[in-house]
Order: sequence, then structure tokens, then C-alpha cells
Amino acid sequence: MHSSSLHAIGGTPLVRLRRVVPDGAAEVLVKVEGGNPTGSYKDRMALAVIEGAERRGALAPGQRVVEFTGGSTGSSLAFVCAVKGYPLSIVTSDAFAQEKLRTMRAFGADVTVVPSEGGRITPELFVRMRWEVDRIVEREGAFWTDQFHNTDALTGYADLGREIVQQTQGSGVTVDVFCAAVGTAGMFAGVSAALAQAGRIRAVALEPNSSPMMTAGTPGPHRVEGIATGIVPPLLAEGPFDEARTVDEEEAREMASPLARQEGVFTGTAGALNVVGAIDLAREMGRGHTVVTVAPDTGLKYLTGNLFDS
Repeated sequence: MHSSSLHAIGGTPLVRLRRVVPDGAAEVLVKVEGGNPTGSYKDRMALAVIEGAERRGALAPGQRVVEFTGGSTGSSLAFVCAVKGYPLSIVTSDAFAQEKLRTMRAFGADVTVVPSEGGRITPELFVRMRWEVDRIVEREGAFWTDQFHNTDALTGYADLGREIVQQTQGSGVTVDVFCAAVGTAGMFAGVSAALAQAGRIRAVALEPNSSPMMTAGTPGPHRVEGIATGIVPPLLAEGPFDEARTVDEEEAREMASPLARQEGVFTGTAGALNVVGAIDLAREMGRGHTVVTVAPDTGLKYLTGNLFDS
């Protein structure tokens, strides 16, 4: 029995894909993070950054917390702040799933919605969201979690990496490649560093081909929530990083339904993009190797859109 719902974070399953991976390819393992309390691996990050701020004395009892976010970070911060008793202001946009905005409000957060350009996620949108955060910090004396630079996030995601190590080693599996799309890059850096401590791995960062900032230096509009914010994220430098690759955004969206219907892995667009990237790597490597990736969140966050209409 847990003494707090915060202790329910983590301990998620690692699943071998069997039907969407082609014959002759390497094995593909997926860390399924939808079982966290808000249905996202961002719960790990939110707890780590709040408790890190508490330890340093940067966050006083009852002080307001603020962040701008595409949704899952906001939901996770709302959950953690609700349990710990901190008021929370979230700046987000109508470009992101309504389920996420409603979850933030359900946990008691004040939500400011910045209009997007036709529902598209663009670099300029994040600039305008940041302006709203600055206003709230000045007006309320709020503590900004600053997820794009906050290295406390690596503490939470290192636990995810250590879980993968324990699960694979316990099954006699050696991880050759870890791949994942990056937003703030905290998860990619934290997990790849933890895996590297257990042995040499190849770490491959993924991004949608519609916004190839890491691979071509060119940001662009896209519809993959939680990743590709139009910058090369500073936290990318905090973990092993061997290569960046693009994944076709439409192919990723098309993978969401077969991933659910054939494998029972129910996740959003970023998770589907991770799986497509992992399968591409698995084809190249062939039998006898293992690729690991992450399904960041549950597909329940995306039911009002058209992701699962096919």
C-alpha cells in the first residue's frame, strides 16, 4: 500500500513488439509509460523538479508554480502540485489535445490558453507562451520550473532508464540502441545516460520530418505533441547522443492504430513516431540485436482528435 499517490509513479512494463516488426529485423522493446498516474512519463519529471526545488529552497511552501507546456508536463505538474499543496499556473495552447487541458484543470491548475495558427505547433507559439510565463512570474512571484533547462528532470528520467536496465538484464537481453523523439530532451538524456552506465549503447534522437531542426537546422510546423519545439534542446547535451534522425510524421500517425490493434500498445503520436523510428533501426540492424524505445503516454489523451480514425 502506497502512503501517497506520488509513490505510484514508475514501475511501468517493458513490452516486446511481435506483429508490427518485420521478419528478420532486430527485436523492438517498448517501455509503456501510460500506466503512470496521469498516463504519462512526465509524472517522473514533474516530481523530480518539484522535489529538487524543495531541497534547494527555491520553492517555498504555498508558493505558486508556473510552466508553459504542450500538455503532458502541465497535467503531471498539476497532479504533483495538487498532492503537495502548491498552486499552479499553466500556459498552453489550443494546438494541444483538449484531454490534456481538461486534466490540468481537473487537478486544480489555472490554465492560460494561447491561440495557435490553425492548430499547428510552431516555434513562434512557444515564444508567445513563454511571454505569458514571464508575466505570471512577475505578477505572482511564481517559481518557474523551466523544463527546457532544469537538470532535475534527469533525476526522474534516470529512474526510467534504470528500470529498463533491470528489466532487460533480468531477461538476459542486451540493449544495442535506444531511440526516442525529443521535446525538452530530458527523457532522452536521462534514459540514455542510465543505459550507458550499464554498457555501451547507441543513442539515436528522433524528430518529425516536418520539423527537422536537429538534422537540418530547419524548424517547421507539425502535429506531434510533446516534441520538436523548434530548437535544439539544451538538455540534449546531458546524455550520450550519437545520431539524430527524422521520421515521417504521416507514417507515425498511421502507426498509432495498428500499434493498438495488433500489439495492444495504446499511445499517442509521439509514441507511434518512436516505434516507427525503432522499426527502421531494427530493419537496419537485423536479427540478434535489440532496440528500445518509449511509449510516452496513453492514447486516452488523443481520443477527441482523428489519430485513431483509420
